[in-house]
Amino acid sequence: MNKFYITTAIPYVNAAPHIGFAMEAVQADALARYHMMKGDKTYYLTGVDEHGVKLYETAKEAGEDTQKFADKYAKKFEALKGVLDLTNEGFIRTTSDYHKKGAQKLWKVLADKGDIYKGSYEGLYCAGCEAYVSEKDLIDGKCPNHDKPLKRLKEENYFFKLSKYSDQIKEAILKDELKILPESRKNEMLNIVSDGLHDVSFSRPKDILPWGIDVPGDDSQVMYVWGDALSNYITGIGYGEDEAVDKGGDLYNLFWPCDVHVIGKDILRFHAGIWIGMLMSADLPIPKAIYVHGFVTSEGKKMSKSTGNVVDPLEYVDKYGVDPLRYYLMREVPTGDDGDFSQGRFEDLYNSELANSYGNLVNRVCMMVDRYLDGEIKGKEKNDDLREVIEKFWEKYEDGMNNFNIKVSCEAVLKLLDYGNKYVEDQKPWELAKVDMDSLAAVLYNLLEVVRNVSLMLWPIIPGKATEVLERIGLKPCCLSDVGKDCGYGEHFGYLKEGSKVLKGDPLFPKLEVED
Repeated sequence: MNKFYITTAIPYVNAAPHIGFAMEAVQADALARYHMMKGDKTYYLTGVDEHGVKLYETAKEAGEDTQKFADKYAKKFEALKGVLDLTNEGFIRTTSDYHKKGAQKLWKVLADKGDIYKGSYEGLYCAGCEAYVSEKDLIDGKCPNHDKPLKRLKEENYFFKLSKYSDQIKEAILKDELKILPESRKNEMLNIVSDGLHDVSFSRPKDILPWGIDVPGDDSQVMYVWGDALSNYITGIGYGEDEAVDKGGDLYNLFWPCDVHVIGKDILRFHAGIWIGMLMSADLPIPKAIYVHGFVTSEGKKMSKSTGNVVDPLEYVDKYGVDPLRYYLMREVPTGDDGDFSQGRFEDLYNSELANSYGNLVNRVCMMVDRYLDGEIKGKEKNDDLREVIEKFWEKYEDGMNNFNIKVSCEAVLKLLDYGNKYVEDQKPWELAKVDMDSLAAVLYNLLEVVRNVSLMLWPIIPGKATEVLERIGLKPCCLSDVGKDCGYGEHFGYLKEGSKVLKGDPLFPKLEVED
């Protein structure tokens, strides 16, 4: 059995979850579910970063204790598992004792290697990025990501010898030992590495930032975000512990190296540069891939509280259900690029693709089996032509999933749905019911197999409704890890058994009344 370990980045807990992180979480979940469906032993880790200047200052401005402030928002992120129907087994908080222990262990390994030293640094610091920003990267004197002025700081800190690993990192990227997708992000990172990576500040004085993990052997300093937050990817599966967290088993040895980090484009250089250098210094395997997504705008504009266009994912889940939101984020937003969230477009896709293309096909087929065949699957016959059609769409679907292009996978599903809906119109089962019941049974069997394959493809994307459809056509996946085995993943035609019962039901996606 193959293994698959996937992570999201860990966002700061200075505010409630926004649509951008919701997108990252469901993208990672879709990939995790896809590998579950294939039969891979899968582990999905997400969590929150609770240290750093941003959180400390936000809590201070709110007049709240820093830990209590972090607890309040961490609960909102942890609740996303239920809200967004996520499969993450792991949820890490960087204030947890096991994380602190693991992060300090990694620090000691780097120090013993001679790659951490003390020095002074002066530069422009962005609290939003938790990073120093080069003057050449500024836009009108402001941070390019947060559009805010920066503070000039001069501090005595510990530094990590990232420059020592610059050539090694470049070689790993060039050879795809560290695969970065999409290709444009790989080229971006190669441009950065080609200039030579510089040593990075690895700690902050405690008199400036009293909130963080103590530097081993020097309690006047706390670990900076790189040694703290980036190490979550290994501490979250037990690095630093005798046994893996919450599992009672050795998750680290089972799952590391990570198969995929899913991150936003603004933190690529940290993950593909600093994190990889840390692992190389510690003589630990590097992750196999980094998948990079873009930003989400709202109605064509950057989201901002001041303009009132921030999209709250919970509001959409409450109003439409979780599956339509998941579908929009993976179908409409280009996986590796920026995309827009539009209320009008959301409703259009809901009605045209979920309600009409998928929901209508499922309802028609199940109702015809109920009406003409007493709800029983019949008419199983060899059909190599249909098998080849279905195999062709699976190839496109899997190519998208394997290359971090979930939008392409969604488009393959839609094309198979178009084929199924056209097949209904061409074969006219209601006419066959009057003259040839054997042919009718064969046609409906073919359509049920289209529905089965479409629903398996959609299971990583809209798991709730896809599972409901699989159960309607007589399949009963007993647990998440057995969906593929119990529903015929890899068997493109002929899996459904004659005599199984098919249930008609309410519309999967009731049409929305859209105002002109």
